Amino acid sequence: MNTSIKAIQRQLREEGMDGWLFYDHHRRDPLAYAILGLPESLTATRRWYYYIPADGEPRGMAHRIEARNLDTLPGEKQLYSAWQEQRQGIEEMLGGARRVAMQHSPNCEIPAVAMVDAGTVDLIRSIGVEVLSSANLVQIFHTQLSDEQYQSHIDAGKVMDRLRREAFVLIGERLRSGASVSEFDVKQFLLKGFEQNGLVTDHGPIVAVNANASDPHYEPTAARHRRIEAADLVLIDMWARSKKPQGVYYDITWTGFCGAQPPGEIQNVFEIVKGARDAGYEAVRSRIDAGESPMGFEIDDVVRGRIRDAGYEKAFIHRTGHSIGASVHGAGANIDNFETHDTRRLLENTCFSIEPGIYLPAFGIRSEFNVFLRNGSASTTGEVQTALLRFDAGI
Repeated sequence: MNTSIKAIQRQLREEGMDGWLFYDHHRRDPLAYAILGLPESLTATRRWYYYIPADGEPRGMAHRIEARNLDTLPGEKQLYSAWQEQRQGIEEMLGGARRVAMQHSPNCEIPAVAMVDAGTVDLIRSIGVEVLSSANLVQIFHTQLSDEQYQSHIDAGKVMDRLRREAFVLIGERLRSGASVSEFDVKQFLLKGFEQNGLVTDHGPIVAVNANASDPHYEPTAARHRRIEAADLVLIDMWARSKKPQGVYYDITWTGFCGAQPPGEIQNVFEIVKGARDAGYEAVRSRIDAGESPMGFEIDDVVRGRIRDAGYEKAFIHRTGHSIGASVHGAGANIDNFETHDTRRLLENTCFSIEPGIYLPAFGIRSEFNVFLRNGSASTTGEVQTALLRFDAGI
């Protein structure tokens, strides 16, 4: 398996848990497969269970039709066919445990780990076992990244920063020459750049003009897009990672104005967003330098407070940032006290975004960079936008 059993057991004892119960049906829990290192080829048309106790040997249970599903994992395995046999097997497997972690989140406070269905939670509770959230365990054993993964993030960032510069240059050149350029044209330019440089993305990128930039998840298509013209605001949000296994995403958002002098409101909103972003990063950096581990919600409070004080609280409609890993939205602590109350601590060897935004009827501005906690310090991992881009002034 990908993770040391002994390391998991040490953490279970530290957190006062009797064990960690993994369960899946139809590959609904990707976290279980990643943490346990189960093969991509595994077929799960029947339910399987794998239990790591705080002390002793792990135990598993699979259906006889898929009897070999857990063969790559250590410990004794038992098989079942009928539902009565399944229930009895669960009771035997848990062996008197009283407090067990599962991929469950009370009140769905941490959706990224809420993978186990309510009925299965009911089943485990019905045999006298308290079901606790594995959110902190997942963060420790899944979202902490290796040196190789850190380097994959840095390498992807170097390519993407270059492609982002080239995309804005393309817009400027087309505008100065009088040639047509659209949101969709720029999106296709970036996707071609990803492919040529060995990067992949799950969707996107976002290229949005004016009011389209006020939709945080707007994405131009061949059928729906706008032409980019003089005096337009342009937002580009792009994310990608290496095609290599376990490559880590790099995720950034930059904005520019198609002209020499942006309107005062656009410039003012950019400065507010940038200031809030930087205040969040400084809060992380100073806490880490002091030997502390801030919680996700605490950093969101700092950023959101700056935007609230500027009078734009209702125009900031999403969390401040998200965990980043081999998925662009990872399973670690988010910078969030808005969509959820994320009390998980920001851990060493994890990556996350800081990306406040203000979204008004005529335009939206978001500014995003990535932060990596490594070697006892916090650092941004690529180029940082410090001024609103102005196309005629050079990119």
